Amino acid sequence: MKPNTTPSALQTTEKPAIPTRDVGRGACDVGFLRQLANQFRVDSIRASTAAGSGHPTSSMSAAGLMAVLLARHFRYDWKHPEHPGNDRLIFSKGHASPLLYSMFKAVGAISDEELLTFRKLGSRLEGHPTPVLPWVDVATGSLGQGLPIAVGMALAGKYLDKIPFRVWVLCGDSELTEGSIWEALDKAAYYHLSNLTVIVDVNRLGQRGETEFGWNIEPYRQRVEAFGCRAIQVSGHDLLNIDDRLQEAQTETTRPVVLLAATVKGKGFPEIENRNGWHGKALPPEMAKRAIAELGGRRNLHVETPVPDPVEPRDDDHFADVVLPTYEVGARVATRKAYGEALKALGALPRIIALDAEVSNSTFAQDFAQAYPSRFFEMFIAEQQLVAAAVGLSARGYIPFASTFAAFMSRAFDFIRMAAVSRANIRLVGSHAGVEIGEDGPSQMALEDLAMFRAIPGSTVLYPADAASTAQLTLMMAQTTGVVYLRTTRGAYPTIYGRDEHFEIGRAKTLRSSPDDQVTLIGAGVTVHHCLAAAQQLAASGIAARVVDCYSIKPIDVASLGEASHVTGGRFVVAEDHYAQGGLGSAIMEALASDPNPPRIEHCAVRTVPGSGAPAEMMAAAGITAPYIVAAANRLLGSDGPR
Repeated sequence: MKPNTTPSALQTTEKPAIPTRDVGRGACDVGFLRQLANQFRVDSIRASTAAGSGHPTSSMSAAGLMAVLLARHFRYDWKHPEHPGNDRLIFSKGHASPLLYSMFKAVGAISDEELLTFRKLGSRLEGHPTPVLPWVDVATGSLGQGLPIAVGMALAGKYLDKIPFRVWVLCGDSELTEGSIWEALDKAAYYHLSNLTVIVDVNRLGQRGETEFGWNIEPYRQRVEAFGCRAIQVSGHDLLNIDDRLQEAQTETTRPVVLLAATVKGKGFPEIENRNGWHGKALPPEMAKRAIAELGGRRNLHVETPVPDPVEPRDDDHFADVVLPTYEVGARVATRKAYGEALKALGALPRIIALDAEVSNSTFAQDFAQAYPSRFFEMFIAEQQLVAAAVGLSARGYIPFASTFAAFMSRAFDFIRMAAVSRANIRLVGSHAGVEIGEDGPSQMALEDLAMFRAIPGSTVLYPADAASTAQLTLMMAQTTGVVYLRTTRGAYPTIYGRDEHFEIGRAKTLRSSPDDQVTLIGAGVTVHHCLAAAQQLAASGIAARVVDCYSIKPIDVASLGEASHVTGGRFVVAEDHYAQGGLGSAIMEALASDPNPPRIEHCAVRTVPGSGAPAEMMAAAGITAPYIVAAANRLLGSDGPR
C-alpha cells in the first residue's frame, strides 16, 4: 500500500445524526466519545509540548480506541486500585504514555496540573509508565513486553483468582515484529485466555518510516489466527464500530481476542496526520496551539467507569506449615534436586506458583507440578514469556518461581531488567550452570548469569553449595522482595550442613577457621567443595586456610569477608565456575574496595570459552579445582607450589 494513501478501512462511518446505540451497557453517546477522544489528543499534545519531548502522534492515533474502552467497557474502582476485581490495562506501547495519563486525568485520578508535569524531574508521570503510579501494574516501554506480562495476569485471573476481570492491552504495530509478542499469543491461546483482549494500533508509521506491513492488516490477521487467537478487524476511528467490536470481543469464551485497528498517526491535526518524521517529537508551542484549536480546544470531560463487583479477599498471606526436606551430612544430592523438593514443600503456601520452560525434569520443578498441578504453568521453550508471566503473576500478588537452564535466562535479560523497573517480586532459578555441566559444551554453560543478575538493581543473588542450604534458601526466596535469583548445580555433591544449620540472605558461612589461618579460600556453589579439598591439601603442608562459603553473592557478607581479610593478612583466593568478570570475584573486590587495607586476591575463574568434556576435566581445564586453588594460595604466601 502506498505510504500516503488512506485505506478504505480508515473511512469513518460515524453518523452524528444517530447519537446513540444500545450495546448492553446502555446507550452509546457517540458525540461524547468523539469529544473525549479529542480531549485525549489535546491533552497528549499539551503534556508533551510542556515537556518538550514525548510521543503525541502515537497517542493521537489510539485516542479513539481508548476513549471507547474507558467510557464503555473498562471496569475499575479508581479510588481502590488494589481491588482484585478491577480490569487491568497495560500499555504495551508504553511510549504512548501521554494518552494513558490523559485517561487518568479524565477519570479524576490525576489533576490537569499534574498532567503538565509529564517527564519532569520528580514527576510520577515518567516518559514511559511505571508502577510509581498506583494504576499502573507494570513498567512498559521496552516494546514487546506488555502483552507477555498480560498473559501472566490473565493466567492469574482465569486459573488462580477465578475472578471475571479482563486484561486489556494496547499494542503498536511496530512491536508486532518482536518475537515475544508471538510467544505471548501462543501461550495465551494454549491456556484459552478468553479474558485477554489485545488492541493493536496499526498506524502504519514507526520511528523511521513505514512499518513492516503498513496498513495491510491481512498478514497480521493471518498470524494472529495461526497462533490460535481470534482476530477482529476494526476501523480505528469509527467509534461505533470500535464499541461493537469491543463488545464482541467480550463474548468470546475459548480464546484471546486481538483487535486489529487501522488508524492514522497524528489523527486530528492535518499538518502531521500520516506524516513521517513526527515519531517521538513534541509539537513546538505555536504548532501545538494550532493543533489544539483544530481539535476544538481544551476540554475537561469526566468519565465515570463502573466499579467491579465486591470480591472476598484472599486469606493466603502466611508462611506457616512448610516442612522443608532434610539431608544427611555427606549424602550426595544435586542442588537442583534439593530446589525441586523444597519448592514442593513451599506448595503448602497457596500464593506459591511455579513455572518452567520445558525442562522441569532437569530443574526438578516437576515435583511441584505433580503435587500442585493447578498452580504450575508450563511455558515451554519460551524464556521471555517465562519471565514475563512471572512478572504478571507477581502483579496479582502471587509468588512465582520460574526455572530453566541458567544459560537461557540470558535470552530473557531485557524482561528481567524491566522486572526491576516494575518493582516485581519474582523468583528465578537457573540450573546447569558453569563448566561443571561437562559434555554439553559452552552453549549450555551459564558463565555470565551471576554478572547479569548482580547488575539488576535491588536484586538478590544466591548460589548454594549443598542440598541443605538450597532448601533453606528456597524458603527465604519466598520471603524476599524484588528479583531473586538462585543458581543450582547439575552434579550431585556431598551435603555439608546439618539439619540445625541456619542461613540468612546477606551472610556467608565460615566452614573452616583457626586463629592461625594464613589464607582465605572463598567459593560459592560447586567451588566450595574444591576450596575444602584445597584446605586439606594445604594443611598437609603446614598451611592453615580459612574456607568461606559465599552462598549469598548479592547482598554479600562484608563483615565476614572483612574479618577473614584481617585474620589472614589480606590473602584471598576466590574460586568460581563463572567468567572472571562480574561474578563472585568481582562482588568481593567491589565490597572491599573501600577497605583501608583491601585484600590481595588470586582469582580462579573461567577465562576462555570452554569446550566439551567430563565435568571434572572441564573444571580442571578452567583452573578452578583444588590443585589450582592450592597453587594460588602458595603464590600469595610466596611459597613454592604447583603452578
